[in-house]
Amino acid sequence: MKRDSRLSGVLHILLHMARQSEPLTSEALARAMATNPAVVRRTMAGLRDARLVHSEKGHGGGWTIARDPARITLHDIYLALGKPDVLAMSNRNDAPGCLVEQAVNEALGSAFAEAEALLLRRFSEVTLAQLSASFDRRFAERGADFALETIHAE
Repeated sequence: MKRDSRLSGVLHILLHMARQSEPLTSEALARAMATNPAVVRRTMAGLRDARLVHSEKGHGGGWTIARDPARITLHDIYLALGKPDVLAMSNRNDAPGCLVEQAVNEALGSAFAEAEALLLRRFSEVTLAQLSASFDRRFAERGADFALETIHAE
């Protein structure tokens, strides 16, 4: 099963955006993420619809964070991304006729549900501001200058 890295990628983009006072274009964000601007726009559209980010067209336009980062949780972002699967594992067959597989599905199904509930509860406790503070701490320890175009090179 292919892993869905959109949440990680969006958090990366949002942390870059939190560092900037001016709007960032899809092109600038794409360069920072080593991806295509269309991928950035497509991904950010759900966040815009959820009113987590704002976009402005034209000269001087780009993407900005629309709310206080202390009020944006990982869960908010997860919902804006369309609730991607959080677990890569699943049952082999969702409606098995075999009694053995039914027993396996029952045990695994309840464990998967508990694990997902725990993870989503944790997502509700972590804010974008907390991630930004963690970045600030790590960045201060490194003692470098922040530049969107070069931060990944170090």
